[in-house]
Amino acid sequence: MRGKMDCHGLTDVGRSRNLNEDQFLIADLNKSMLVHQTSLKQDDHTRLFGGSQGQLLLVADGMGGHAAGEQASAIAVESLEQYVLNTMSWFFRLQENIESDLVDEFKAALDVCQKSIETAALINPARQGMGTTLTMAYVLWPWLYVVHVGDSRCYLFRDSRLERITTDHTVAQQLLERGAISPNDAQHSRWSHVLYNCVGGGSHELNAEVHRAELKIGDTILLCTDGLTVKMPEEKIVEVLKRPISSEDACHRLVDAANELGGPDNVTVVVARVYDSRQPTPESKAEERVEQESCDTDPCVLGRATEECPIESA
Repeated sequence: MRGKMDCHGLTDVGRSRNLNEDQFLIADLNKSMLVHQTSLKQDDHTRLFGGSQGQLLLVADGMGGHAAGEQASAIAVESLEQYVLNTMSWFFRLQENIESDLVDEFKAALDVCQKSIETAALINPARQGMGTTLTMAYVLWPWLYVVHVGDSRCYLFRDSRLERITTDHTVAQQLLERGAISPNDAQHSRWSHVLYNCVGGGSHELNAEVHRAELKIGDTILLCTDGLTVKMPEEKIVEVLKRPISSEDACHRLVDAANELGGPDNVTVVVARVYDSRQPTPESKAEERVEQESCDTDPCVLGRATEECPIESA
């Protein structure tokens, strides 16, 4: 069965911060060929694109004073972009169901981010210790691959149930796993924002968490920084994601809800809904209704384009 993804991201400074240190990325990966010259009936310098090689989604939450967190998260995202662009072959190999190198490639990508942040900190000593979380999802239908460091999160919403795929790399989570504190104490502990694993942060050790899951039509992927989850219970997230709305609307509802609960931190969300390619998205259906209603009174209708990412069939 063919599928498609309706993807959208949104970041907001929140109600208590003056600077937004979060970043996000949504990218569609494609093979391409730049034709410089040919005897065929094509314009010179034509770029030809092949089928989609998957979608890349990520969020990053920077940390460090004097705008260092903003720089750290930006460096991580930019470094990852460059790494992906220069190592596209490993994405192509995944289509051949050869995944033996996947974990090593993910870790290598984070190592590049780590070194880039360390180099930037050496250039500007005032930014020593800056770092960032990084949660990335790579979708190659029907597989979802997740690589994660820090306390941003990746969720999979399916059949009205919200499953957290990633683990928070915080001291509070370690204490919880050892049975030293209760889940409620872990949530409100002063250790809940102390990371033991992140990109940069003055530590040379980096332990990436990697997951794989098989997607189904109707699934929703949610990536978010802790600005969403610090005050919002998962039940409220479920209330938003179970609505038959577009990813863009879901992002706005989630960010608004986080701010209504106080907005104590920057909040960033990326939502990706998986649809059967033969069926219209909820936003498309809404536009069809608006167009039909407008056609009854006005022959000219200005529609709003939707942002969709195609998924190749298995």
